Amino acid sequence: MLPSLQLLPGAIPAMLASAAEQGQLTLADRYGLLAATLDDSLDDMERRSVDRLLRAVIRGRIRVVEDLCLS
Repeated sequence: MLPSLQLLPGAIPAMLASAAEQGQLTLADRYGLLAATLDDSLDDMERRSVDRLLRAVIRGRIRVVEDLCLS
């Protein structure tokens, strides 16, 4: 049996705002994105927000940091 991952309400807009402000994704953000990609109940707007965030990482506009400190 697989462990249950559940995304917190409002987590995607919070991740998007934080990543835009800080220019980086933390470990907690990455776990949130993992939960979001496994969540079949996301609406179209949330799914597009996740896609936009991942594209920004691929294009180098947002970097992935290894720890939780905001350096």
